[in-house]
Amino acid sequence: MSEEKKEELVQEETIEQEVQSEVVEETKEVSLEDKIAALEQQLKDTEDKYLRVHADFENIKKRLEKEKYQAIDYASEKFAKDLLAPIDSLEMALQSANVELDASELLTKLKEGISLTIKNFNTTFEKHNISKIETDGEFDPNVHNAVMQVDSENHETGQIVSELQKGYMLKDRLLRPSMVSIAN
Repeated sequence: MSEEKKEELVQEETIEQEVQSEVVEETKEVSLEDKIAALEQQLKDTEDKYLRVHADFENIKKRLEKEKYQAIDYASEKFAKDLLAPIDSLEMALQSANVELDASELLTKLKEGISLTIKNFNTTFEKHNISKIETDGEFDPNVHNAVMQVDSENHETGQIVSELQKGYMLKDRLLRPSMVSIAN
């Protein structure tokens, strides 16, 4: 082979290598630009997802807050419905007082109505975990309120002599202490 041809071949190879390196550089540049664009799109998608999740969270938070206040506002609804039976009994007792009856019959009917009403109240109280505080035995300052001391031969000092007003508990919480008199 002649020198000229060798030189031409070397030149062609050199040109070919330069072209290949330019193509590789362009490919690198294009792939870097593609990667950047893909990452920017991924960032945009992630931000969009974040904003949607954040908005959903805020909506749930508002809904739960609203439900909480509704639950507080209507917490006593069941108890109030259960109090309707005793009020009905009282109204029937009042209506029966307007009937033309003998005084002793009227008194008997009123006592019966009052007894039924008290029974309805006690049933409602039991249903809602309201219990009467016992006043038999020793005075307990946690649930009894001593309003007077009396002399009693039948009771030891500090024992409850009589109950002046009933006390009640709601589960394990004091609603109202029993007003009692205790022995000196």
